[in-house]
Amino acid sequence: MTGAPVGLLIGGDRITSTADTHEHIFPATGLPNARVALAGAADVDRAVGAAREAQREWAAQTVDVRRDRLIGLADVVHDHLDELAVLNVHDYAVPVAYAGTAHMLEAFLRHFAGYADKVGGSSTPVSGSFDVNLVEREPYGVVGVIAPWNGSLAVAGSCVAPALAAGNAVVFKPSELAPLAALRFGELCLDAGLPPGLVNILPAGAEGGDALVRHPGVRKVHFTGGGTTARAVIRAAADNLTPVVAELGGKSANIVFDDADLDQAAMLSAHQGPLMQSGQSCACASRLLVHASVYDTFVEKFLAVVSSATVGDPFDPTVRFGPVISEGSLTRILDTVDTAVRTGAGELLTGGKRVGGELAQGFYVEPTVFADVDNSSPLAQTETFGPVVSIIRFTDDDEAVRTANDTAYGLNAFIHTRNLQRAHRVARALESGSVWINSTSRISPQGPYGGYKQSGFGRTGGWEGLQEFLQTKNIRIGLG
Repeated sequence: MTGAPVGLLIGGDRITSTADTHEHIFPATGLPNARVALAGAADVDRAVGAAREAQREWAAQTVDVRRDRLIGLADVVHDHLDELAVLNVHDYAVPVAYAGTAHMLEAFLRHFAGYADKVGGSSTPVSGSFDVNLVEREPYGVVGVIAPWNGSLAVAGSCVAPALAAGNAVVFKPSELAPLAALRFGELCLDAGLPPGLVNILPAGAEGGDALVRHPGVRKVHFTGGGTTARAVIRAAADNLTPVVAELGGKSANIVFDDADLDQAAMLSAHQGPLMQSGQSCACASRLLVHASVYDTFVEKFLAVVSSATVGDPFDPTVRFGPVISEGSLTRILDTVDTAVRTGAGELLTGGKRVGGELAQGFYVEPTVFADVDNSSPLAQTETFGPVVSIIRFTDDDEAVRTANDTAYGLNAFIHTRNLQRAHRVARALESGSVWINSTSRISPQGPYGGYKQSGFGRTGGWEGLQEFLQTKNIRIGLG
């Protein structure tokens, strides 16, 4: 894909001449893939100005027009699903078999388009008066959305779609590590007839992200990423008292009870753990809690599924396991593995090395599984963001819940059981924003998604996700 620099999208213009650029490396080969223009403070200011003008035009349209425009955008996205999937692969080398976030984008657009004409208020009586008391919901105006490298289209769906349905304009910052699919989405917004500037796409590093969060014209920020960056975002937003929604990382517990379908649990756990996006997901089920009575049987089945995954070229539709995002991530993950082995955090059953041979130039880490892990160890407590899974024994339901909750995170939890009463009881006891029973994290636009504890606050999806992009106004009409 190398060639002319990949530019910013501000209003209806592609901007390729910026003060800074980033050389995008394709993780599967370690070779340059594109040169990306990076937004600075001046670019952010221009984008916020374009968004402010477009938002006025957008808000002036009737709700049925906005609804139909968003449905039209979903139609345009549908016509380009294959192209967007390929760009996802170019972005971060996710295997094309897993590059389904373009479908998520379409689904969220269709769902929230239906809310555009249903954002209603209310009228309530007031004490000591017969005045008319109205409660209305209005857009913020311009919102900033910051997406991680591993999910720009998913965030475009879960955040941009409700923001537009609520009447806002968006300045969207994808990571410089994976900007290609997001930039194409911005172009599709123009193709669908949205006002230029309603959706601006600004790949940027730390400087551009800081400028976006601090800009006084940005009335709300939605951030998806890691806890360290989230703290910096919240501190920067505090200068203007800008509200922030944060969807952060996790160290998700995946509990396999003794009555589970072990074959199904092994397959789902391998997919949700080391295989999907090579474990580079906030929803990664990286702590696998297994009942002692089925521990050995389950581990054997789990390792069989993990070892059968095809590793290779992410453009090959038969490949199920790709590289991690960068050389730096590869080094960090291997250091985590080495430290765990050296400190006796658990028994290394498989993996733990860089993949060699034809894939040696890419950033491939073998799927890595540790057994009998100490839940208090850094291996079990720190988000690895790579294909590393810790297996932990438990003997009863209470111990499983205590161990699952013994973490600073609370984004996802997973349960495998055939006992309906147990499923309900344990799900309610888990300190997690989402609990998936006999399933993977199948995020849908109808369900609110977000974390407990250090996994963040606020929600995407559902009515709750729409509310994040609306503010409440009270109007009282005196009747004398």
